[in-house]
Amino acid sequence: MFTGIVETTGTVSAIEAEGTNLTFRIDSSLATELKVDQSVNHNGVCLTVTSVAGDSYTVTAVDETLQKTNLGRLKPGHRVNLERCMPANGRFDGHIVQGHVDQTGICTNVQDMNGSWLFDFQYDPNAAGNVTVEKGSICINGVSLTVFNSHDDGFRVTIIPYTYEHTTFRDLKAGDVVNLEFDIVGKYIKKMLAGYR
Repeated sequence: MFTGIVETTGTVSAIEAEGTNLTFRIDSSLATELKVDQSVNHNGVCLTVTSVAGDSYTVTAVDETLQKTNLGRLKPGHRVNLERCMPANGRFDGHIVQGHVDQTGICTNVQDMNGSWLFDFQYDPNAAGNVTVEKGSICINGVSLTVFNSHDDGFRVTIIPYTYEHTTFRDLKAGDVVNLEFDIVGKYIKKMLAGYR
């Protein structure tokens, strides 16, 4: 389990196709602290470390993951948000994040507010039946954020300077595809309510 509090970013240094899978080599300051079989969140996707060598490590994404996330769009040189699993005695600074992307969305607008940034996102509400609620939680590319201006097929978030500088939000522009994981509590409530209809 994760919290959506990004520890650092990594850089994709190599990508190797193996059948329908892609193996990514990631350069990161976290590499020396990782071990094989450890779960690490990459842009909101939980992947298993398969090898570690110096300041880099590898993870493999299977075809289903590539179809449902934006990982298949990564190229060497692209940065990714990284978070290790939350320790059992750790602080819960974000919200419950499973590392299981529900669907992708599209960044539709970025607005510089001279001290913060507004990002608008759109998604297909019929694709998976996901919803956002005003002041609820959303995970975008592995970052735990608070939703506002929530509507049927989109929402807005505010990004503070620290998050902008220390995550891939500074690379994000209108038209980019992002990974979305909707609030697990909201998903359970929606499923339960559907049973009463």
